[in-house]
Amino acid sequence: MSAEIVIHNARILTMDDDHPRAEAIALTGNRIMAVGGNAEILALAGPMTRVVNAGGATVLPGFNEAHMHIFGGSVSLGELSLFGVKGFDALSKAVKDYAAANPRLPLLVAQTADYTILSETERVTRHHLDRIIADRPFLMLAPDHHTAWANTKALEMGGILHGKDVGVGNEIVMGEDGLANGELRETNAIRPVASMGVTGGRESLGVGTGGEPDHVTAEERAGDIEVLKKGLAYCASLGITSFQNMDGNLYQLEMLDEIEKTDGLAVRVRMPYHMKNFMPLSDLKEKAAAWKARFDTDKLRCNFVKLFMDGVTEGETAVFVDDYAHKPGWKGDPLFSSNSFNAVATEANRLGLPVAVHAIGDGAVRMVLDGYEASIRTNGRNDMRNRIEHIEVVHPDDIERFAETGTVASMQPTHPPGSAGLPLEPYLTYIGRERWPYAFAWKTLVDASATIVFATDWPVSPLPPLSCIGDAMTRQPWAEDMPDHRLSLEETLTAYTRTSAWVEYMEDRKGMLKPGYLADIVVISGDIEATAPENIATLSPVLTICDGRVTFEAGGDR
Repeated sequence: MSAEIVIHNARILTMDDDHPRAEAIALTGNRIMAVGGNAEILALAGPMTRVVNAGGATVLPGFNEAHMHIFGGSVSLGELSLFGVKGFDALSKAVKDYAAANPRLPLLVAQTADYTILSETERVTRHHLDRIIADRPFLMLAPDHHTAWANTKALEMGGILHGKDVGVGNEIVMGEDGLANGELRETNAIRPVASMGVTGGRESLGVGTGGEPDHVTAEERAGDIEVLKKGLAYCASLGITSFQNMDGNLYQLEMLDEIEKTDGLAVRVRMPYHMKNFMPLSDLKEKAAAWKARFDTDKLRCNFVKLFMDGVTEGETAVFVDDYAHKPGWKGDPLFSSNSFNAVATEANRLGLPVAVHAIGDGAVRMVLDGYEASIRTNGRNDMRNRIEHIEVVHPDDIERFAETGTVASMQPTHPPGSAGLPLEPYLTYIGRERWPYAFAWKTLVDASATIVFATDWPVSPLPPLSCIGDAMTRQPWAEDMPDHRLSLEETLTAYTRTSAWVEYMEDRKGMLKPGYLADIVVISGDIEATAPENIATLSPVLTICDGRVTFEAGGDR
């Protein structure tokens, strides 16, 4: 039998320890047929075989983005990006130009606005935004999506100018005049304004409530599907063949299922059941387990539970063991009590559902580790592959507990202040210098035998995996006496491929390039091993294949 696709003259990094390198690879159907030398693989080509000359470039297993938000990210592709914008004048010009180019948008939305977009010391208020645009509602989100700023028009139309009770861990910041000052902390505070957007805020429901839209017309649903298709195509253009979403609801699952049954998904999707603190424990059996049974293919799976334990440091909603350095007496409020989270982790694991928890501060990280230990005491040491997402600060007493409990560290090399264009402040001041050595400490966790996966948290950070890989290898310490957290190319690629497949129980069929495995492959534009780490971001995918189908191609055959 002839191969359908042959890629040769390549530097193949298989991520398979038994056969780490090869020159060529053959594909048939949705599987890898053979991996080996140029001559033996080219012999498998027939008259109908597509033969791709990689020109000496690197070929890898398709990237597996272990933490992102597909619906919100897809919507953000059509919104204003403020990435790299600094100062009031630059902000004003960007917003006014966007408003002029989009006169019919019901809500103007901007993404990736740094907390220090005005200056190192001046915090954004509605008054600043009113000076830029006062006659149309405007919402501006921080890169982490846990804080936003709205002008007066948006606050009025959202019904929150005079404040509102938005629940524990959320806040509409009030000004001295008794009115909202424009800063909105966490999803419950942001949602009243965000829901006025062109999508009705449907893209944020998977994060905010885990619930479904109240009413969606056929036209709106069709529009949402088209938005998702654009996001999926964008993922494929970056060499991504799998991603693990970190928000979930049935609305997204059913749209993705429809795309798979019509056009076919360009990327494999793993979605969670999003458990919120107001949901009864019975939902895990009645909904999460039912969704796991309903969506269970190699292209679309729903087989884990996602939770938020805290918020973010810059918004003062992260939870720490000790006080914030700049705010004595404040440690942050967790979104779950210890008892309630322990019960969720234990019941989810009992049902065969791994758990992934957003935990930024070391206090939140500790609570999650405690919950996983509670699950082990009840359920035994089952192969659950539970995770903690972000781990921006870990207490030194908890470092060894990751390996002890089998907890996966899911981290984002694009997130440390000073990396990927992010400012150092206010983060460094808020956590205080004593915690600096334990912030974004992925090398420390790796050295302590923790299992690690990498991702970007898109749209919180830019999505390109090659840029993220470069960030992991080039991160600079904040001071001369700080630890060096850079990882090697092999460690970083492993976190983006083989280990990311392992964490979702698919290590037997993806994450490596070996015969019989799924045909998920990326060909990049150069030799990644010969490229200096600081230049890896200049490389780009030229061919992406998912499930044996070409999902992206730049410039034809190489």
